[in-house]
Amino acid sequence: MNFKHIILTISTAIVFFSCQKENDYLNNSVPVANAGASQTITLPTNTVTVNGSGADADGEVVAYLWSQVNGPKETVIVNPGSPSTVIKDLVAGTYTFQLMVTDDGGATGVDTLKVNVLNPETTITTLTLAPRNSPGDIKLVNYDGADETSPVSPDIALVAWTKNGRPYSARGILKFDLSSIPATATIVSAKLQLFSYPPPVLNGNLVDANYGANNSFAVQQASASWTYPGLTWFNQPAGNTANQVIVPSTTSSSLDVNVDVKNIVASMVSNNANYGFLLKLVNETILTSRLFVSSHSPINQTKVPKLVIEYQ
Repeated sequence: MNFKHIILTISTAIVFFSCQKENDYLNNSVPVANAGASQTITLPTNTVTVNGSGADADGEVVAYLWSQVNGPKETVIVNPGSPSTVIKDLVAGTYTFQLMVTDDGGATGVDTLKVNVLNPETTITTLTLAPRNSPGDIKLVNYDGADETSPVSPDIALVAWTKNGRPYSARGILKFDLSSIPATATIVSAKLQLFSYPPPVLNGNLVDANYGANNSFAVQQASASWTYPGLTWFNQPAGNTANQVIVPSTTSSSLDVNVDVKNIVASMVSNNANYGFLLKLVNETILTSRLFVSSHSPINQTKVPKLVIEYQ
């Protein structure tokens, strides 16, 4: 046998074994991973046990590997190389974990499961406040530079108008008793309901509760304490614009509103700063009005201002 023949023989053998190995790999079935069923737990329980498995049609599973795909916080997988393991340090939220299995031919298969971690159930309390003749329902009035603030007006008048040819402006301040809500409570929702005043008898054009090219108005958190008597147009508390709500302008003659005041109420409760809601037109331009029923109205007693709060 000459040298050239030896080289050819060796080359043939290498090609043979290489092809055999490649064919073995191509013919190897992918193993099937089973991460198990998704789970739901409720805090303070913050661990789960996951039970995975793997199967291989033409061989055997030789390795397992658990990993966290996503979630609100990194967890601790106690035995990531075991088909069953404990996972620790979970917080509220949804996690995805992956199990990867490897067979004796080097092929891999994966499967995932979800773990939902819930906060303990909490009771939501609903507080509905709709007082009649409320001492916290004040109409602030500036009549041509003179204060005519009233604690018993039948309407909440957000007005820029004229009276006897002289300028007349009005705003409203509404204070509800929130003392039954704990300072540590979480405000889930808060809605301030105001009912349109039809027909107007004291303010505006005496026909339409809503009037003017832009009659949008602001609901603001009053920023300082006040008392009546003593409260006037000229010493009224400023409104907090950071958490104010703007109620859009309307062309409807009459329109009830249900204003989302969650952020304002949350600030009132958590900061012990319940000085009431200040209501005023965004643009106090003459011949503009939004008129609502007050708690002092003798004719619309079922449509007084209402504050509905849900907290936990």
